[in-house]
Amino acid sequence: MQAWRVHRNGEPGEVMRLEETDRPTPGDGQVLVEVRAANVNFPDALLCRGQYQVRPPLPFTPGVEVCGTTKDGRRVLATPALPHGGFADYVVADEAALLPAPDALDDAEAAALHIGYQTGWFGLHRRARLQPGETLLVHAAAGGVGSAAVQLGRAAGAKVIGVVGGPEKAAVARELGCDLVIDRRSEDIVAAVKDATGGRGADVVYDPVGGDAYAKSAKCVAFEGRILVVGFASGVIPTPGLNHALVKNYSVVGLHWGLYNTKDPAAVRACHDELTKLAEQGIVKPLVSERVAMAGAAAAVQRVADGTSTGRIVVLPGGAR
Repeated sequence: MQAWRVHRNGEPGEVMRLEETDRPTPGDGQVLVEVRAANVNFPDALLCRGQYQVRPPLPFTPGVEVCGTTKDGRRVLATPALPHGGFADYVVADEAALLPAPDALDDAEAAALHIGYQTGWFGLHRRARLQPGETLLVHAAAGGVGSAAVQLGRAAGAKVIGVVGGPEKAAVARELGCDLVIDRRSEDIVAAVKDATGGRGADVVYDPVGGDAYAKSAKCVAFEGRILVVGFASGVIPTPGLNHALVKNYSVVGLHWGLYNTKDPAAVRACHDELTKLAEQGIVKPLVSERVAMAGAAAAVQRVADGTSTGRIVVLPGGAR
């Protein structure tokens, strides 16, 4: 089969190589899945750089979520068992963790419904306890993770403020349904949020960026607000002054979805059922901005690493679907 492999750590566009290799062999409790679509995630770039919390042995194939088919014909969502990641014709995955792909979504959309939307759902509902009528501030609102949070926030009845970088991404955020879009390159985030909320600030902040985004969040979070730390796409992990949390009684809340996958798989399945219903109702629909052939995977991961993409880029090993 064909697979993109990483033999040394570095930038994705430099270290990912498309090679012919053997199909992976399923172990106990695992199943072979033919990949129909593999979604590109920021962790794929971190895997290539050797900066992710999981460091598979070299060489490995990146790609942390796929939509594919099993030998018995089931169309499923899977998180491949590294080092055999999703940018390949076949992956192996734990049978117990397979989820049925929603019929309402095509392969590319289904592949993009999994980790980003699960992260958004657990973050907003289980960790931040977002309530109808509250104000949700989403950083990187036009990106893959941010666009999912925008849709889920709207579904929860929140007023959604999206922060983006540049007019093109601002247009995408507006199309997603943000009530207010702030271009961080030309506008003052803190002033705009306070102006939009009558000085109160955002009840929940969804932050997959870190760095300066977190610093701005702390200045415009509301009394008893919650800053949800999802990731650090900026490459800068903030070091907040905890004394500042006392000023407005706000909470800093962490979210690592993978822990639910290992510690509470029943909750993951229940979340998937809810996401499937929302997809069937047309309330959520992954924003797939590009569908690229297998040969374009390395360039796609590099674009996500560079922060130049919007929505999700999905790799289609078997051609466009």
